[in-house]
Amino acid sequence: MSQPTIDQPVADFTAVATSNTTVTLSELKGSNVVIYFYPKDSTPGCTTEGQDFRDMYSEFQAANTQIFGVSRDSMRAHENFKAKQSFPFELISDPDETLCKLFDVIKLKKLYGKEHLGIERSTFLIDANGVLRKEWRKVKVKEHVAEVLEAARGL
Repeated sequence: MSQPTIDQPVADFTAVATSNTTVTLSELKGSNVVIYFYPKDSTPGCTTEGQDFRDMYSEFQAANTQIFGVSRDSMRAHENFKAKQSFPFELISDPDETLCKLFDVIKLKKLYGKEHLGIERSTFLIDANGVLRKEWRKVKVKEHVAEVLEAARGL
């Protein structure tokens, strides 16, 4: 599968998510979709980003936009993170990196001088027809969610 390109349809996928749900992109047609990839549950930046999406959730809903967070964490870690932060949206568990690879978000990262492969914080905005309209890579958490909301309102 080739990675999504701006103004091109995103390849259909099905993934398991929290609340015993399955997310299939083609079944979300008719509403915009935000998929945001983050490195790890319950870490400071990822928690802040999730809280920002949570706090603006009703505005995303008003803009006909669904939100899904994705990381390689287990479903159990996701359920705990979601419950603890009261996220009103589902988190997708991607331990085998199927979605991460589809969206090309696994990058070589440096931590404490050691290199490892990890998720580069990235967000994708897909329109109601399944077409990728905007992508943000190497995301800085501050102000990011407001920017995504503005883009969703523009669709």
